[in-house]
Parts: sequence; C-alpha cells; structure tokens
Amino acid sequence: MTIVVTGAAGFIGSNLIKALNERGETDIIAVDNLTKGDKFRNLVDLGIAHYIDKLDFIEALASGDYDGQITAILHQGACSDTMEHDGRYMMDNNYQYTLTLFEWAQQQEAQFIYASSAATYGNGSNGFIETPDCEQPLNVYGYSKLLFDQILRRRMEDERITAQVAGFRYFNVYGPREQHKGRMASVAFHNFNQYRETGKVKLFGEYGGYEAGGHTRDFVSVEDVVKVNLWFLDNPEVCGIYNVGTGRAQPFNDIAVTVVNTCRAAEGKPALSRDELLAQGLLEYFDFPDALKGKYQCFTEADLTLLREAGYEQDFLTVEQGVSRYVRALLRS
Repeated sequence: MTIVVTGAAGFIGSNLIKALNERGETDIIAVDNLTKGDKFRNLVDLGIAHYIDKLDFIEALASGDYDGQITAILHQGACSDTMEHDGRYMMDNNYQYTLTLFEWAQQQEAQFIYASSAATYGNGSNGFIETPDCEQPLNVYGYSKLLFDQILRRRMEDERITAQVAGFRYFNVYGPREQHKGRMASVAFHNFNQYRETGKVKLFGEYGGYEAGGHTRDFVSVEDVVKVNLWFLDNPEVCGIYNVGTGRAQPFNDIAVTVVNTCRAAEGKPALSRDELLAQGLLEYFDFPDALKGKYQCFTEADLTLLREAGYEQDFLTVEQGVSRYVRALLRS
C-alpha cells in the first residue's frame, strides 16, 4: 500500500522520504509544487513511485483516483514564511489544504500525520504546552497552523476520529536538504555560509531583555523530527497534537560557536570559546531589525510531557551534537 508525502521536495518531506527508503519503502507518492524548480534537487537521490503536483493531487483525491490505495499521508507541505503577509494565500495553502487532506484520510481510514508549528504559541509568555491557554500566534502563519489544530481538537473531543491523526508542533528545525529555503533556512545553515564566505558569523544584538546572541530557542535536528514521524507511523493508535523539540532551549550563541568550531576542526584548528571568537572577530553582533520587533520569539522551549506520555522515549540531539553533524555534512557536500 502507498504512503503519500506532501511537501516532498521540501526540507522535512525529503528527509522523511530518505528515511522511508532506508526502511525499504519506495511505494511513495511525492506531492509538491515545483514552481521553485531548484527544489527538485532534494528528490534526485530518493526512491519514489510517482510525483504529482499539489493541485493535481487534490483533484485526483476528489475524483476517487486513489480510493483504497493510500495507507498514510505524511503532510509536510505548507508555506512556512513567517513574514508572508498574504493572509488569503497562507490560509488556503496551510489551513484549507490540510483540512481537505484530513477529511479525505478520515473517509479512507488512512493515517494522517501533519506538520503544525511552535508559531502557534506566539511569544510564549504563557508557556509551550499543547493547550488553548498557551496559544497566541504573532502572525498569520502561526494562525493558519493553529486553526487546523483547533478543528482537530474539537473532532477528537467529539470522538469523530476514524483513523490516526497526529499533529507536530515543530520548533526550530535544522539539518540537511534545507538549502532551497533562502532566508527561511535555519540559523545553523546561515551561520555556516556566513563563516565560509566572510570568515565570521553575525548574530542579532540585544533585544527584549536578552543579551546579544542570547535569544534562546529550542533547536531540533531534522534527524529527530524524522524519527518522531516514523514512530507515529509505526504506532497508528496514537492520536493528538504534540510538541516536537528537544525540550532544551539554547542560545543562538551556541549555534554560532558550534558552527565555527566544527569548521575550524575540519581545518585542523583548535576550538575557541565565545569570548575568544569575539576577540578574534570571528563572531559579531548587529542591531536587532526593526521589522521583527514585536513579532519575534525571543524564547522557545518545547514541553515534551505529552510526547513522552504517548510513548516516544528516544533522546534528542543537543545543539552541539546535531549542529556539528550537520556542519560536517555541509562540508562534505
């Protein structure tokens, strides 16, 4: 039976297909929109049964072309640009698309595993627990993700679920196959390219009571994100909305120090502390952008209580572990 991966040429979607291939799964329908054609590079080394455009896929579902053929949809397709101001586009692409796939999966009794976002929590002043009290998105992207979560929550409360539905509130994901994302790529990716091109890394300066480079996020490796997705795929009885982060907040400074020192190690140079990087001009800070003030998550940290209670027991990589692995992979590419 067939597995569908939407956003298949994207960051998380392509990593999911790679992991499925490593398990021997190749009966995979890859769904995406390749208007930005460079994303095809993420599909080149993957084994799939078929590629179909997002709009054609929706039409095919409505026509009954895939009835009885699909066992699971891993729905990663979305617009993840937090600075996108076209609310109509965002709601259609993130909310309505997800709702359409969900309704079809429920009719077919197929597993539906989808990407939500930690952007649903906004500035996090009420915490990062999967409850309505904590949800206060700062932008239309966060709201587009929250709205479907709210729909799912009501369906589950009314016991109107016929097959697994699991939503993941991803925190700051980094790792291979994100090169097409441009400015929306991870801090680790940008820090790596800055260092390779200029010999230094630049981070935001002081803002919101946080010191320069001290804004603190829950940075999670795409390796761990994939493991969570596959665990739920293997445990179809588990439903709900879950945080997917490490449960451990770390400052942007940790990313920068790890990136630079991993590059230095590849050059046969010793590791340096943050103070030493600053003294040698390898780390700099610049004024916090006005455009982000009031719209920026200065702190995020996933509460993993529900994920652990669901039965997921694997440890998550730290920044030092995950970013160093990622940088070594970038150096080899």
